[in-house]
Amino acid sequence: MKRIFLGLADGISAGLGYLAQAMVLILIASMLYEVVARYGFGAPTIWAFDIAYMSTGVLFVLGAAQALREDAHVRIDFLSSRMPRRMRGAIDGIAFLFILCPIFAKLAWIGGERALRAFHSGEVEHVSPWAPLMWPFYTALTIGLAALSLQLAAEGIRALLNPRADDTFKIET
Repeated sequence: MKRIFLGLADGISAGLGYLAQAMVLILIASMLYEVVARYGFGAPTIWAFDIAYMSTGVLFVLGAAQALREDAHVRIDFLSSRMPRRMRGAIDGIAFLFILCPIFAKLAWIGGERALRAFHSGEVEHVSPWAPLMWPFYTALTIGLAALSLQLAAEGIRALLNPRADDTFKIET
């Protein structure tokens, strides 16, 4: 059961990590188009700013779970590096499972409520001349936050059950 959960969490994180990489391509393509349209043809777009902030926000949130899976987040460990492995594992496990996971799960829940409300009301970005619908953006943020919560639970379980120095108890996908 534990392996199934860890594999599921890792698989979702990896999949969303690839989606985040695709968002980078969307961001680059939209910005290149805007620069050419604005400076090459004197015809700026009305949607470039919205695409830029939405794709940037989505790529960071969708990539967060994968970054946690690969231990790529910045960590200041001048104290924990001096602790025994078991103590480090216990601290990480408790922090991930009982502090961070519930916080990000609650943020995902709030994001889901916001996305549903935006869908039902047809909410648009009010400060934009393009006025895009907001529910797809909120939904993508919610998915990223939920995946991060799931990965926090998985990493917390790993830290508590297998506190190795290199944290290599990973399920390969």
